[in-house]
Amino acid sequence: MKLADVVRALTAVLPVELHGDPDGEITGVAGIEQAEAGHLTFVANPKYAHLARTTRATAILVGKAFPDVPTATLRTSNPYLLFSHAIRLFYQPPVYAPGIHPTASVHPSASLGADCHIGAYAVIGENARIGNRAVILPHVVVYPRARIGDDFFAHSHAVVREHCVLGNNVILQNGAVIGADGFGFARDGVLPHQGDWFKIVQSGPTVLEDDVEVQANSCVDRASIGETRIGRGVKIDNLVQVGHGSVVRDNTLLCSQVGLAGSSNIGKDVILAGQVGVAGHCTIGDRVIVTAQSGTHGDIAAGRTMSGSPAIDSRQWMRSVAAFNKLPELMRRLREEKQT
Repeated sequence: MKLADVVRALTAVLPVELHGDPDGEITGVAGIEQAEAGHLTFVANPKYAHLARTTRATAILVGKAFPDVPTATLRTSNPYLLFSHAIRLFYQPPVYAPGIHPTASVHPSASLGADCHIGAYAVIGENARIGNRAVILPHVVVYPRARIGDDFFAHSHAVVREHCVLGNNVILQNGAVIGADGFGFARDGVLPHQGDWFKIVQSGPTVLEDDVEVQANSCVDRASIGETRIGRGVKIDNLVQVGHGSVVRDNTLLCSQVGLAGSSNIGKDVILAGQVGVAGHCTIGDRVIVTAQSGTHGDIAAGRTMSGSPAIDSRQWMRSVAAFNKLPELMRRLREEKQT
């Protein structure tokens, strides 16, 4: 594909200015450190800007104010976003033809929309409803009375439990479990710490709104009463746990190994970085960012950036960490002063 053709295709997404030879041949995409002749690469993180002068790529997607380099550049307002669209020009995912594999088990009362692909050994339960153009790959299980919208895509071993409700354009990666029982148990003794644990029925469904993606081996638990709800456009990374009765609002990101305890209330456009833990019944406001490995133990107002465990304002946390690193030297000086 000529570089000029790539520019034309990407301009449909965002305006692009080409600086360089429009006849350069592009055969694929690659990261800037691995790119060879024929590749299109990108620089979005300033950390890698110096590599733009040594890369062997034929062209680089960069920001509008990026310095001039010998390599051809495609300048745009959001190079990372545009690079994700460039990948689509060269990577063709498998195409799954409509039809039901002979080994799949689809209950006679289940309802499937038009042009669905049901893979080998998939199971669709009693009175389940699935919309148009679903792709359900091998060993996926949809429990009885689940309701799923159009353009559902479930990779192998994903599970949707009974009565759960999924909107349109939902993607479940391998091993995602939607609507497993929440962690609800009560002592059957009279006094605290007395008796066995009695299981509380988890009667409320999990609801995923439109355009949600849940990645590999993540779990969104059902509620004891009410529902667990994941808002439109939420993206859930691998190995995330969403506890029963939680609410996660629109366009929030839950990164790898995030854990939400039961009844967590997460606002819109929140970013919880890797291994963040949220204590139960806490409310996190819109646009909050919690940095990696932090733990929240109370409500957080909208727009704040928090770090540490227990999480505090990130600027205060950075000052505290800097002071902590100086403690050995301060202790040494105190001992010396005591000896004099």
